[in-house]
Amino acid sequence: MSNIETALKALGVELPDAPKPLGNFAPYLIDGTDLFISGQISIDPNGRVITGRLGEEVSIEQGQEAARCCAIGLLARAKGALGDLERIDRLVKLGAFVNAAPGFAAHPQVVNGASDLMVATLGAEKGTHVRFAVGSSSLPANAAVEIEAHFRVKA
Repeated sequence: MSNIETALKALGVELPDAPKPLGNFAPYLIDGTDLFISGQISIDPNGRVITGRLGEEVSIEQGQEAARCCAIGLLARAKGALGDLERIDRLVKLGAFVNAAPGFAAHPQVVNGASDLMVATLGAEKGTHVRFAVGSSSLPANAAVEIEAHFRVKA
């Protein structure tokens, strides 16, 4: 078991199989030492989409859990793409979309749910990243959060 998978296990996280894309696009792309992962929506451990709008029916804490689930989906997709999570050299960037009600402005707090999981599993050196967190009037399947990732990987 890799160090990353050991860290996930210590956090009580079991990686699911990578989900099938919801459209006509590549779920990931490896270009040299760059791994780009398409947006992963908030899917809970039971395979259900976490839905709703932040600032209406979804609280910041629920949004953080939804973002954490997106991060789990990103790591599951990375494992499927790489075969071994130890090939991750570092997380470069997360791009996050929050299904937000008008006036909701706590997007960074919500997305911390994903960032915190990445740092906890990859370590501060590999897991600290740049990111954006923006609000959206809707997301696929009415998901609460969607996050994409850019990793640097070992050949």
